[in-house]
Amino acid sequence: MVIKRSILFAVSLVFLLCSCQSAPWAKKSEPRVALVLGGGSAKGFAHVGVLRVLEKEKIPIHMIVGTSVGSLIGGIYASNPDSFQLEWAAFKINKGDILDFSIASSKMGPVQGTRIEAFVEQNAKVKLVEATKIPFYPVATDLNSGETLTLEKGSLARAIHASSAIPGVFVPVNFGGRTLVDGGVTSNIACDIARSKGADIVIAVNLQKDIKENDIGSVIDVIAQSISIMMHENAKSKLRYADVVIEPDTKGVSMFDFSRKKVLMEEGIKATEKALPKIKALIGKP
Repeated sequence: MVIKRSILFAVSLVFLLCSCQSAPWAKKSEPRVALVLGGGSAKGFAHVGVLRVLEKEKIPIHMIVGTSVGSLIGGIYASNPDSFQLEWAAFKINKGDILDFSIASSKMGPVQGTRIEAFVEQNAKVKLVEATKIPFYPVATDLNSGETLTLEKGSLARAIHASSAIPGVFVPVNFGGRTLVDGGVTSNIACDIARSKGADIVIAVNLQKDIKENDIGSVIDVIAQSISIMMHENAKSKLRYADVVIEPDTKGVSMFDFSRKKVLMEEGIKATEKALPKIKALIGKP
């Protein structure tokens, strides 16, 4: 009799637990939201506007995946999720803070990249990729094998440098025993990586919707525009993994034009506000 009562109690308990889980008052787990920031050099100032709106609207960000300038903006924000501080840092930055041209480095590229690392060191609140407040995944390309790599451990400044090392412009970066260049070569908007890291909802920011450029007058311009075309093309297969695609209007802004920061930030704000209803519907936020 005691055994029968024990079995009956156990069955009742299981039934009760199952009922509670399916009940309307049962607490549902929050969907994991990934923000995927694409490359585009100076166009990346638009990312700052995107982050300002998402922060203001209290849209949760559980991870950030960044390529090239997306890793620069995303990494600094992930280290200290404060859009005001990010905007302040962005307004201070000039072309010379990123592009340290040197004849001595011309064999592999005219830009060494020491200044971009120094900028990250000065503005990020942590030193290591794995120490950011929001999990952060910078994306780079292995120059020898062609693999797309996610740099999950090690120096944050070095990882961002590697992710941003435009081939032909920057000297390739040694990181973890590999020779790396800009992640945009293989995966400019790495939405698939966000999915592989467990994201339920992927918000992608594409800076390369319009890549037309008529002002091409130097070898650097040729390389930059070629990279833009490559990024534009390889993004197509990645964007199918996104639930929401935010596309700020960056028309007419060249990759190394640092004179239009405010305009680009405003375009980032406008494009994100336009996407907000869909984002809120996906995460169940009124």
